[in-house]
Amino acid sequence: MSELGPIAWPPAPIKTERLVLREPEARDRAAVIELLASPEVGTYLGGPRPRDELEHAIPGTPSRRPGLFVVDLDGAVIGRITLTKDTGHLRQAAGRAELGYLFLPQAWGHGYAAEACAAVLDWFTRALPGEPVVLATQTANLRSMRLAAKLGFIEVERYEAYGAEQWFGMWSPVTSSG
Repeated sequence: MSELGPIAWPPAPIKTERLVLREPEARDRAAVIELLASPEVGTYLGGPRPRDELEHAIPGTPSRRPGLFVVDLDGAVIGRITLTKDTGHLRQAAGRAELGYLFLPQAWGHGYAAEACAAVLDWFTRALPGEPVVLATQTANLRSMRLAAKLGFIEVERYEAYGAEQWFGMWSPVTSSG
């Protein structure tokens, strides 16, 4: 992951009405493995990662990754959000901040993703005023498509990749209500 430019990392935890967004800690390891190994979470991401592979790959103490937040609900990790400058996996996003999010299935349908993503976008806008954010998702991922619309992302293009139609959108603090 690349840096977020002039943003100091880690920020103070971001608190919303129900959630705390913070830098990952050693105590979050099991929840992160659960998240990445979940068949439901992996549906539109090429499938879940094997749990044994994750057990070996994820260190006991997380390395500092600017732009990576865990989403904490009452002391339990329910998801994670990334806001990073594109690392080159997506030509459309080159050099722009890209929003990504993963939530455990039991957290779906409660508005946590919208609340957490809006808070991260607000934090980013205060740190880098006027800087747009991009997002990519499969069009078949209806939950992600609804979240992108709710957050104010505007479709830029659709394209074929990874054997499926992809949606690419952009959010700008100037045009979004937040």
